[in-house]
Amino acid sequence: MVSSRMAVVLLVTLGVSVSGVRAYAEPAGPLYRLVDTAAQRLATAEPVAAAKWLGGGSITDRQRADAVLDAVAADATARGVDQGYVRKVFADQIDATEGIQYTRFGQWKFEPATAPTSAPDLSQSRAQIDAFNRTMVEEIARQWNWLHGPDCAAELTDATDAVADARSLDPLYRHALSAATRSYCRGG
Repeated sequence: MVSSRMAVVLLVTLGVSVSGVRAYAEPAGPLYRLVDTAAQRLATAEPVAAAKWLGGGSITDRQRADAVLDAVAADATARGVDQGYVRKVFADQIDATEGIQYTRFGQWKFEPATAPTSAPDLSQSRAQIDAFNRTMVEEIARQWNWLHGPDCAAELTDATDAVADARSLDPLYRHALSAATRSYCRGG
């Protein structure tokens, strides 16, 4: 039988171990959630590219891009955030996403056997993108002072590295994430 003193020692030790694991798993810095959401949004490039490949659609969809930019600008205004800043951030995000799609199209042209044979409906991916957009605008509003503060570049680098490591991003996605977040710090 375990003595009550031994039980307390075990519980304290277990509590320290569990709290240590929890602290390790927490996001790195104030910009982590914003950067992580940007990375998740970039991941939608794969199913969107597959749908466009199979449907013969154009990668650049100016009408959809304009609708996204108008929606995030309206959301920014509703949250009291500079819509010009938000438009620039999302223009970079759209460009990075298209860059991934162009890369995939190029790969599929070089190696047709690797091209997709099926894809989810484009409306599913767009619904995910819209949800990511709302989260990103919310995070921009929440982290406005960090995004416009003197430590932004360092915090952005830390968050980008942490997200890239946590999501095991390959070189293409690391490059795309850097491109998508290049305007986060004022003057970027």
